[in-house]
Amino acid sequence: MNKDYGIAEALKQIGIEGVNKGLCTGTIWQETKGELMTSYSPADGKKIADIQLATLEEYNATIDKAKAAFIEWRKIPAPKRGELVRQIGIELRKYKEPLGKLVSYEMGKIYQEGLGEVQEMIDICDFAVGQSRQLYGFTMHSERPEHRMYDQYHPLGIIGVVSAFNFPVAVWAWNAMIALACGDVVVWKPSSKVLLCAVAVHKIVSNVLKANNIPEGVLSLVATSSKYLGDDMFSDKNIPLISFTGSTKIGKKVGRLVGERLGKQILELGGNNAIIITPNADQGMALIASVFGAVGTAGQRCTSTRRLIIHEQVYDEFKEKLVNAYKGLKIGNPLDESTHVGPLIDKWAKETFFNSIEKVKSEGGKIIYGGETFHPEGNSSECYVVPCIAEVENNFEIVQEETFAPLLYLIKYSNLDEAIAMHNDVPQGLSSAMFSTNMLESEKFLSYAGSDCGIANINIGTSGAEIGGAFGGEKDTGGGRESGSDAWKAYMRRQTNTINYSTELPLAQGIKFDV
Repeated sequence: MNKDYGIAEALKQIGIEGVNKGLCTGTIWQETKGELMTSYSPADGKKIADIQLATLEEYNATIDKAKAAFIEWRKIPAPKRGELVRQIGIELRKYKEPLGKLVSYEMGKIYQEGLGEVQEMIDICDFAVGQSRQLYGFTMHSERPEHRMYDQYHPLGIIGVVSAFNFPVAVWAWNAMIALACGDVVVWKPSSKVLLCAVAVHKIVSNVLKANNIPEGVLSLVATSSKYLGDDMFSDKNIPLISFTGSTKIGKKVGRLVGERLGKQILELGGNNAIIITPNADQGMALIASVFGAVGTAGQRCTSTRRLIIHEQVYDEFKEKLVNAYKGLKIGNPLDESTHVGPLIDKWAKETFFNSIEKVKSEGGKIIYGGETFHPEGNSSECYVVPCIAEVENNFEIVQEETFAPLLYLIKYSNLDEAIAMHNDVPQGLSSAMFSTNMLESEKFLSYAGSDCGIANINIGTSGAEIGGAFGGEKDTGGGRESGSDAWKAYMRRQTNTINYSTELPLAQGIKFDV
């Protein structure tokens, strides 16, 4: 018999009911005319609730409201905008447990990861509060006498956030909280696989917006499907910046559509992340990082560990430890606190997992553990699998692709240059790691001659990025950065200013032009 694990109470606390509207402009839930979409949990196959989707007409009305809201919101001083973000962080703290539980139940990641995702939202709120007082420009010395030069940043406009199923709430917060501090407004189109998480977030945030009399349209949710919206959001000239998280295949299409209208874009696409394990590695640390990196979120993170590049001296020893660790993993309902691995998001993801395993075999790879369907006791869900380990060559066609599932490849190397070359010899360039206590090895991996990824770590895994650092990658991962560091600059428009405080008009470059 399936346990409830407190999910009914969590839904009640947030205000998720039988049928939920799919359009919110801040504090007002708008009537929608789209079809009903039912959310089922991959954890147990049960229905959670329905969402009435928004149509293209309703999306366009939301954009109009967001445009009007931007005119007012950009007038608010940045530290005052930061105060709103601070209050959102406080409200999220109140709902951390029920929202984390919903994330776990609707998406399938284990409860600890669900809580961690909500904590990411809270952390980015804290970060953005400080950022609201640090939207710095620079002063420059002019080549002309009695002239002053500086640059400054102004609010950009509507930020369109299109998020993926694997992080149903955190990625929105990475973008939205920074955007709010920068004076922008946000229209969010979440993945249709996790719409209830998005509805829940807006129910929580609307409390803060209402208490502060924030104009409708500053934060908007459009829960819909491609049937209604299609590519219209990407082609919409009203949206100067699109932040898209998803597959490389779809990301290339998004990049083309946004680029054709000369819009700005942040693309967080696929990863094919590797850990290099040297003879100088602390194998205990490397083992924990490798297992969590490969099976965390059931291998459905863009930063999931896909490849272990292991030195030949320690290959057999580490492989044995890895297989033993996999044998001890508990697979089951993600809301069970003892579970290590929850379900895949749906049957399509499971099919992709098995197709990739067959490709590994057909190319000459060897499955050394896992790769089967798993049926938790008393559970009717068809989305569980046993995480798989395979021995492969880096040049296999399937290894060059990203399989969004718990499929881990083991690759042997003999010297560091070979390891780095194999590491970089994939189309993607998101996250990377090396385990070594040797400074020379570590520094080379972090140098221009080392990892070609946007994220490179030493003695930690590929997943679990902190919000203080800019997040994103290179090559087929797309480009652009979200979250910390100076990523805020992408959400603003830059302007260079020159002031002449003399009574003369000297031209730049010493040009003479007398009239």
